[in-house]
Formats: sequence, C-alpha cells, structure tokens
Amino acid sequence: MRKLGFVSAVLADRTLDEVLATAAACGYDAVELMCWPRGKAERRYAGVTHVDVDRDDPAHVMALCARHGIAITGLGYYPNLLCADPDEARRCRAHLEKVIAYAPTVGVGVVNTFVGRDPRKSVDDNWPAFLDVWPGIVAHAEACGVKIGIENCPMLYTGDEWPGGKNLAVSPAVWRRIFEAIPSAHLGLNYDPSHLVWQFMDCLAPIREFGDRFVHLHAKDVRIDRARLDDVGILAAPLDYHVPKLPGLGEIDWGRFFSA
Repeated sequence: MRKLGFVSAVLADRTLDEVLATAAACGYDAVELMCWPRGKAERRYAGVTHVDVDRDDPAHVMALCARHGIAITGLGYYPNLLCADPDEARRCRAHLEKVIAYAPTVGVGVVNTFVGRDPRKSVDDNWPAFLDVWPGIVAHAEACGVKIGIENCPMLYTGDEWPGGKNLAVSPAVWRRIFEAIPSAHLGLNYDPSHLVWQFMDCLAPIREFGDRFVHLHAKDVRIDRARLDDVGILAAPLDYHVPKLPGLGEIDWGRFFSA
C-alpha cells in the first residue's frame, strides 16, 4: 500500500518524537527519516539527524513510531560518495553502510541516498570511481535485505557543485548505464520528477522504462520561470530560472503522473 509522508529534514530543529507527532497531527501516514552523522550541516537539509544509527536504540525508534501510528518509508542520508577528497568519500561510505545495516533493525527496507560525483569531471571520468565504490555498497545492501533508492537530483545549485553537480544519477541514460553495471534488484531509484522538468526532460517517460526500479518517490513540483530563463539562459545556475514548488503549484500534471 502506498504511504504518503514527508522528508524529516524539513523539521530539522525538531526531535524524532516531535517529527512523528507533527506527521500524525497533519494526517500523514509516514516519514522518511534523516540519518546524517551528528555535526554541522554543510548545506540546507543536510546534516539532519532524526535517527542516530551510532547511538539510537532501534526498539525506542520503533516504539515512538508505534505510539504515533507513523510508518518509516525509508532512511535518508544524501552525501557525495564520489567526492574528490578520498578521506571524505571513505567517511561517507562508512556511514552509509551503517545506515543500511541499521535499517532492518527498525523494520525498514529502503535507504535513500545519492550516487555522488566529482563535479569537475564528466560522467565517463567519474565512472571508474563509481565502479570502485558502488558494487560493494550494493552487495552490503543485499546482505542486509535492504533496497537502495538513488535520488535523481543533480545537486547543481551552488558554486562548489559547478559545473557537473554532485550526483551522477540524473538522467535515463545514466540510470541505464548504472543498472547495466550493477543489475541487482537491491539498487533502485528514489524518483523525483521535478528534477527532470527543470532539465527540460519528460518526467513521465522514465516511468515506463524504470518503474520497476522505483523503491521510493519524492513528489516535488517545480515552476520554470520563463522570463528569467529568457534573461539568463540554460547555462546559468539552475536556481536562476526554476523554483521548487509543492505538488500542484508547478508544471507537473500529477493526474497523468499517477496514471502512468
């Protein structure tokens, strides 16, 4: 059964108990809980820790969810696993593997994340790093009985993410290549249609080819500011010409989307 929830990062300053209480009060079924290691956030929505996989007792987390009647759709941790700094990349991988191992202890079968990318390199030049890092992570997920949902956000918003963004998995062409390299059913997509819209791609077409790879969904909308786009052009920073929106307030036809 589909469950409607929200990403807990939007309530970054609330405790887990408060997040679950808010979800219940607003009539939601579920939440995606953020599991970053504790520390300073480097960007908005990062560094949020509603479940500390190093310290939190799984029984306590499950008891809170039961008390509020809220399910967990997935655990979320969205770092750059292919960043140019090898020490940071190793720390990110080690923590992701902890999140994957923790998920079954709270009855969760999905962990959402990014593939990562060195933004200064092309897809082809990032590929050796992908092949070095990701088969082992997926094998770990298989052993834990967990599916990994890769969000398709390009992570191309700030100066340090220029010009390629910090996530490799941004288009059907790349997804196809990823799934050919790692055909495991434990590697899938956390699909967000809005990221295709602002890249001027059809957000419905991938459902037909990759729908069986969807393990989680971010239902975010987007509005393209055509006047700004005409002023700055497609090579400008993406936030110069598009605005993320709540579903129904942007350009996605949600009736056609859910029908597909």
